[in-house]
This record gives sequence, C-alpha cells and structure tokens, in this order.
Amino acid sequence: MTATEIAPATVAELKVASPARRSRRAPSVWRHRLVRLASVASAVVLWQLLTANDVRFGLRFDTLPTVTEITAALVNRLGTQEYWLDLGQSLIRILTGFGIAAVVGVVTGILLGRTAWFADIFGPLTELARPIPAIAMVPVAILLFPSDEAGIVFITFLAAYFPIMVSVRHAVRALPTIWEDSVRTLGGGRLDVLRQVVLPGILPGLFGGLSVGMGVAWICVISAEMISGRLGVGYRTWQAYTVLNYPYVFVGIITIGVLGFLTAAAVELIGRRTTRWLPRGEESVR
Repeated sequence: MTATEIAPATVAELKVASPARRSRRAPSVWRHRLVRLASVASAVVLWQLLTANDVRFGLRFDTLPTVTEITAALVNRLGTQEYWLDLGQSLIRILTGFGIAAVVGVVTGILLGRTAWFADIFGPLTELARPIPAIAMVPVAILLFPSDEAGIVFITFLAAYFPIMVSVRHAVRALPTIWEDSVRTLGGGRLDVLRQVVLPGILPGLFGGLSVGMGVAWICVISAEMISGRLGVGYRTWQAYTVLNYPYVFVGIITIGVLGFLTAAAVELIGRRTTRWLPRGEESVR
C-alpha cells in the first residue's frame, strides 16, 4: 500500500477522532477549574476561621482582620470615587511604563542579538544596570524627573524592560541559522529575514519575557507609589497602614492581586492567540 492510499484514510480517522478527543478533554478542563476554585475558597475559609477565632500558633492571626471585615471594607471602597481614581492612576502608570518597555525591549533585544557593534557598545551597559533593582532607582527618579508621575513611570519602565530585553535577545540568538539561510537563498534581504524569520521566531520567548516583565512592573509600581506617589493603589494601601486601618490595607492587597492577575492573563491570552500555530505540550494535561 502506498503513502497516497494511506493518507485519505488517515485524514478521515483524524477528522473522526478530533471531536471525540475534544469531548474527552472538556470534562477534564472543567474538573481542573473546579479544583482551582475550590483551592481558593478553602484558603478564604481557613483565613476566616483563623482570624475569627483569634488563633495564635506561631503566627498572630488575632491581629489580622477577618474575611467579613475585609469584605465590608471592600464594598465600602467600591462605592467611593477615590477608589476608582486610584485604580485608574495605577493602570495608567503600569500600561504606560510597560508599553514603552515592550517596544524598547524588543528593539534593543533584536539589535543585541543580531548586531555585533550594538552589542559591543550597549551590551556592557545593560549587564551592569540589569542587576540593580528598579525600586532602588527611586531616589534617582525623584532627582531626575520634574514630577513624581514621570518618575513612577520610569521605575515601571525599568522593571519591565530588562526581562523583556533579555528574553528577546536569547530568543534571537537561539534561532536556527538555516532559517535565515533559506530566506537569503531565495533572494530575501535583511528586511525579509526580520519579517519572516526573526519576528515570528522570537514570539514564544517574547511573550515569556512580557509575562515576567508585567509581574515585576506591578511590584515596582506599587512600591514606587508607596514611596513617592500621591495617588494610586499602592499609595492608598500604605496610607491605610499608617493609620492602622488594616481592613483597607487588605482591600489594597486584593486589588493589586486582581489587577496583576488580569493584566498577566491578558498578556498570556494575546500570546496564545499570536502563537496559536505552535504545538502546546500542556494541552495533554488540561
């Protein structure tokens, strides 16, 4: 039997098997989601039990607010204009700094990976600056920029830039040279190599760097707001701590967690849609 005789049967079997495979996967996906939801609910119930009963077992849960107190404070905060102004201000800062870092990180990462003279000039500077925590640059930002707002955006940019740049640089250097050789053999130039090889090839590494950069950016923007901000979720959380309003502190913590989760999920979703042509090993376990 030849390959041409086997191929139609194989395609037909795949068409039949594909819906069956999807139907088997659907209950598994919902089971995983229910387990994850149950884990969060269990943590909330445990928190309520420990704090409501003033448990002291190494850790002082009697000093922390209960879930009901935090929920009441959250409902109260959601009804104030101040809460939404803080939320919007933090989002503007994170999206501005992260957006600039994404553009600059991709460009410099590609140049560092493909251009020797740029790597010689700019590479040592990035390696010297990369180990410095972005939050340590807050005094420099205060001195350098005329407004606190610009300084916080700068700190956010620094926090997100290095994970993105390093991920892109490594992704560029890991590209098989045969891909570029193939394009050049067919008459393609540098622009064709960039468009057809480099940009598609670095997408998995790029979105990995974007995901890490988003998480680090949130850490630094909240820290910067606590140190030098006048608006924002971080500023309001620290202000609540200074007046010993602990339920409002946890409202801020929950808000930060939800914002971080939603922005990271958005990056992951965009990455999945952009790289849907890639095979995914995780599909077998979901």
